[in-house]
Amino acid sequence: MADAVSSDAAPGALTERRGNTLVVTINRPEARNAVNQAVSVGLGNALQQAQDDPEIWAVVVTGAGDKSFCAGADLKAISRGENIFHPDHPEWGFAGFVQHFIDKPVIAAVNGTALGGGTELALASDLVVAQASAQFGLPEVKRGLIAAAGGVFRIVDQLPRKVAMQLLLTGEPIGAEEALRWGLINQVVADGAVLDAAVALADRITGNAPLAVQASKRVAAGADDGEITAEKDAWKRSNRAMRVVFSSEDAMEGPMAFAQKRAPVWKAR
Repeated sequence: MADAVSSDAAPGALTERRGNTLVVTINRPEARNAVNQAVSVGLGNALQQAQDDPEIWAVVVTGAGDKSFCAGADLKAISRGENIFHPDHPEWGFAGFVQHFIDKPVIAAVNGTALGGGTELALASDLVVAQASAQFGLPEVKRGLIAAAGGVFRIVDQLPRKVAMQLLLTGEPIGAEEALRWGLINQVVADGAVLDAAVALADRITGNAPLAVQASKRVAAGADDGEITAEKDAWKRSNRAMRVVFSSEDAMEGPMAFAQKRAPVWKAR
């Protein structure tokens, strides 16, 4: 039985224990699981719950419904000037997730489209299982924005550079099979089977000694004191670029055009 991560009537994420694995479900199917503050609170708190609980040895993150894993940031909320970050832990980054390092392995179970921030959640995960109809992409440039939740630098680390640059600069998505071919994800399964497949992968991990698994993740990630040290400069560079781009007229025009369902009019300022 799923438990709410918060006391709200419609929590941003739900949790469910399956043995030593915590399954976390982004809970906004009516908005294609786009990230607003409720999602950042729910997902961030669930991740911390996993870190703090010695009986949780792996985490699986998926989306509610059968159409979208995560559609990225809620552009309508952004266009209204809303804060979509965790109010108590902004240092956890987008969705309470992308800068929230835990030493328990995290598996993304991508059950539909994973665009923008959805792909950035996948990039921030240790392993990714996707259903056959899943799509991955960083379309931020189409909205006057940049993939500032780690996408602009993690994508070039996890894909061949030319492939990564095409995704970044065109904003066009790729399908699950192509993502598998380039090594962005670990496994493709039939639609409807992704959560079970991800939990099965988690079971293969939790059958191992948990302290050894956690130490292996920390060393492989280059993490000290809950931070991936090699990413420090990349985050600084990304945040500088984000401040410039997000304060531009184009950055206001992109989400507004999206909300109004029209083509954006770019001014390059």
